[in-house]
Amino acid sequence: MSQTFDRPFPALTAAQRLHFEVHGYVVVENTLTPDEVTALKDALYTLRDGINALKDRSAGGPRCRGAYHLTDQPHHTFMASIVEADPVITAYATHPRLVSMSEEVMGGEARIVEMNAHINSRPPRWDMGEDGQPRYGFHRGADIPYGAHIQDGLYHCSFVKTLTNLTDLGPDDGGTVVIAGSHKIDVPQQQILDAAYADRSLIHQVVAPAGSTLLFCETLMHATGWIRSDNERVIIITGYGSTMFPYWDGGTLSEAFCETIPPQLHALFHGRAHWTRGPRYRKLSEPRDDRPFSLGRWDDRPVKADEPQGAGA
Repeated sequence: MSQTFDRPFPALTAAQRLHFEVHGYVVVENTLTPDEVTALKDALYTLRDGINALKDRSAGGPRCRGAYHLTDQPHHTFMASIVEADPVITAYATHPRLVSMSEEVMGGEARIVEMNAHINSRPPRWDMGEDGQPRYGFHRGADIPYGAHIQDGLYHCSFVKTLTNLTDLGPDDGGTVVIAGSHKIDVPQQQILDAAYADRSLIHQVVAPAGSTLLFCETLMHATGWIRSDNERVIIITGYGSTMFPYWDGGTLSEAFCETIPPQLHALFHGRAHWTRGPRYRKLSEPRDDRPFSLGRWDDRPVKADEPQGAGA
């Protein structure tokens, strides 16, 4: 039996899990402490400066500790492939509660498939519809027939994300927008867009204090919100998929980084070569595992208590 690391399960309260069930997302406040928020934000700014110093900041360039700019505009920096760029960033991707939140809505053991961050501010213009209201770049990362299933009466999706805002998000600060409930609606996307723009109460926007995490499934239609304030928005995102999924975030992890991955995190970083997805299901009535877990050191995650320290990877 392979080692794995200790993490809470269930990771969500029944109310949080029900909110996800109905809407396709849930915002969990205070997943990070103020000190952890500061550490992550400082790491992202340092990384941005490092990439900016490169002559070629794109995926084809030399990269800065594996990372590059997927979007490189004065008002929007989108840094991709950042999982090994800084120990505190790696710690976010391996945070026991965030990983377990993702596994709970996936219904199985998780593998990191991508990791990125956005630093953006008010754009020079907005995309407006004929009605004078803003339009958004709504999209999905998984389709419903192949990306979702029901178990114990609850919805699960094989590709999910944790998006944590490292700055406060008020109504004008560009929080992520979603079309609530669209994770279960398997009709042409334009029909969903037409209905949502006709009744904007269907479009929900994240408003939350710094250190809050938006957990959502990639069958949910979602987009970046428009920033109307003078505030800068900083968010960090990890994408998790089932363990048989490939790592698609701009190539492969570096050999030097892979040598530092402890055995209990091998599945989280490398996945598995065959169908051993490690099912993880909860009943809605089950109470949340409230044990405290911190950002901590990513390479020092405790081995799950019922597994021997010498178990193979």
